Amino acid sequence: MAVTRIRTAESVTAGHADKLCDQIADAVLDAILANDRFARVGCEVLVTTGMVVVTGQITTKCWVDISGVVRQTIRRVGYNDPRVGFDHASCAVVVLLEEQSGDVALGVDRKGAGDQGVCVGFATDEGDALPVDTHLMPVPAFLANRLAARLEAVRLENRLDCLYPDGKVQVSVRYEDDRPVGLSDVVVSAHHHAGTDLAQLRKDLRRLVVKPVLEPTGLLGKDTTVWINPIGAFAEGGPRADSGLTGRKITVDCYGEACPHGGSAFSGKDPTKPDRTGSYGARWAAKNLVAAGLARRCVVQLAYVIGHPRPIAVTVETDGSGPLDDGALAELAAAEFDFSPAGIIEDLDLRRPIYAPTAVYGHFGRPDLDLPWERLDRVDSLRERAKARQRPARRSRAKGGR
Repeated sequence: MAVTRIRTAESVTAGHADKLCDQIADAVLDAILANDRFARVGCEVLVTTGMVVVTGQITTKCWVDISGVVRQTIRRVGYNDPRVGFDHASCAVVVLLEEQSGDVALGVDRKGAGDQGVCVGFATDEGDALPVDTHLMPVPAFLANRLAARLEAVRLENRLDCLYPDGKVQVSVRYEDDRPVGLSDVVVSAHHHAGTDLAQLRKDLRRLVVKPVLEPTGLLGKDTTVWINPIGAFAEGGPRADSGLTGRKITVDCYGEACPHGGSAFSGKDPTKPDRTGSYGARWAAKNLVAAGLARRCVVQLAYVIGHPRPIAVTVETDGSGPLDDGALAELAAAEFDFSPAGIIEDLDLRRPIYAPTAVYGHFGRPDLDLPWERLDRVDSLRERAKARQRPARRSRAKGGR
């Protein structure tokens, strides 16, 4: 008998208060890395009504107009009119930055990890039978991010002139025997002008957002319940309605509820921070292991100690979905990938300004971005290593034996 279950993931648009903070933090990071590849950046952002606070620890040889970067990011996201409730020109920007601790810097200077932490990477082929490429991502998380991105695109293209920048979506996928077979529920909550005709808005969002993203998957059916602005008006949004913080959407950034999360945020952190670099390296490994046919579902977990150059633990969990046991796959992955922060930085060329686009719509499974940790460049090598492990050892005859 088939086992049926529902798995759900959410995402938010660029104008969500928490995501606005992530985008500002990564915009600051990129602006610094563009001028100083070896800068140390740990940038945190808070937004609330009429105010942005930028704090954290930054050590760099370059000068960056932090306030200017903040206002440019806010304007790009769409908060460029006081009537929206938050405005790039009139909001206060408070910058409270310090230099990185010398104790931490000492460990990083020796090519050690810039912090302790647990980093998780994940990949799954569960969407392979669908008519769309889900890029080895869990289907709910992939579709939620694409749905949120579509909602923003409709606003930016002025397809609906009533939309404001904030928005949230949620996708619930029905599985049978761990394969997606349909959508049970879809939720879209869109920030809009006061006085918008809600009945018309619901029709327009179903036509312009829900159907273009979900119909090609073959999962949207007559039994799918579509909720659009389920409580009614959403005229107040963004920082005017909710304060925002960097790193408060870490599950959205990763894989939804499909696998555990290491617990640390990415945005605003330079590559010496294993929170970010280790998670990218773990995804790179997991994706290549699945693409190589060595697992159908793969979690790679790395554990780091501050100041030490290599992870103290490399584990792989596949739920028995591959030809090798998990211990053998962990050894294989550790042999194929240099999981030291310095090694990941070098192999993926991470000392460059590539991070701002990742701060919204997920860091993984992004067909719109050429992200180095998404490349399938170790598949052949992994297959060869696996074959060598599976090959039976040849018996040698002792001299004089029969």
